[in-house]
Amino acid sequence: GRGGVMEALLSESVAHLCARGKGILAADESPGTLGKRLKNTPQLSHLENAEETRRQWREILLTSDTGSCFGGVILHEETLLQSTKDGKAFVECLRERGILPGVKVDQGLEPVGEETVTKGLDTLSERCAAYREQGARFAKWRAALKVSDVLPSRECVEQNAEQLARYAKVCQEQGLVPIVEPEILITSDYGMARSRDVSTLVLREVFKRLAAHGVDLKTCLLKPQMVMPGSESAEKASAQEVARATLDVFDECLTDDLAGVFFLSGGLTEEQATVNLNELNLAAKERYAARGGQPWKLSFSFGRALQASVLKMWRGRPENAEACRAQSLRLAKANSSACEGEYNPPHPSPSDAGSTLVETFRGHSGAAA
Repeated sequence: GRGGVMEALLSESVAHLCARGKGILAADESPGTLGKRLKNTPQLSHLENAEETRRQWREILLTSDTGSCFGGVILHEETLLQSTKDGKAFVECLRERGILPGVKVDQGLEPVGEETVTKGLDTLSERCAAYREQGARFAKWRAALKVSDVLPSRECVEQNAEQLARYAKVCQEQGLVPIVEPEILITSDYGMARSRDVSTLVLREVFKRLAAHGVDLKTCLLKPQMVMPGSESAEKASAQEVARATLDVFDECLTDDLAGVFFLSGGLTEEQATVNLNELNLAAKERYAARGGQPWKLSFSFGRALQASVLKMWRGRPENAEACRAQSLRLAKANSSACEGEYNPPHPSPSDAGSTLVETFRGHSGAAA
């Protein structure tokens, strides 16, 4: 029956996404977020944030030869239906490279006091069916949790975990592998211990709700924050400390049947994201050797850390497209190596790319968020 067909589709997609050396490119910024990124990059501030500008930028990312590094690319629904300037559907460009198209299915954040929940559940089922018909094979939903001494509140953690679980269940019913993203916002001054406590609290609740809703973790992916101090904290953590703390939290909260973990890169430079991911895999190899290998794939679902230096290089000029595609591949290869613990410096990120990656709070700020 239909259930069996969907299950087979989910298993096939998740195996593809979790293949050795593969990660996911997050290229699903909303028009508002991408517009802010253009405006805040001096090389690009002259560009108009129009659909055609966004299409041109995404054409570069989606026609780079990154098939050996990316199992999937997360698209905004606008991009799912777009084509290259020569008229080839982006979905087709990805398919030719052996990359699965995914789609961001949440509809942004809405405020609840000083915190947020995510919009989009009411129309999710029919949208997922349509996205699947359009070629999508996996989906993403982002919750954003603000951290302070008193935040996130218990209610906020519960509401967001509940939404993530309901989303994941709907996706699986419609044949899309869900990526569950409970992002702990980095733009704050909390230290390592607080990051660890909040991560534990949030992930515990998320896994409790996933179980309650009967989500099959064998065809579900997690997109968490690495455990590290907030971007405004005086405390700094080494890659080794980040890896150790993150795996400690995972050991407490994650179950072994989860298919894979694809980290987000918020608040890290391109190089730090790669170095941390490499360290996580080295630490995991050592930690889980006695348990017959690590329970889950530890990979990347980076947005900024795979785009920042490419975007700067582009300058909105078609003649820079080739150089951009080459840089896109170099970044992809560095992270592909890191998800096997095999990364070797030097990093392909230009030395000046570091200062650009901590963005202003990507929480709720009216329509643009």
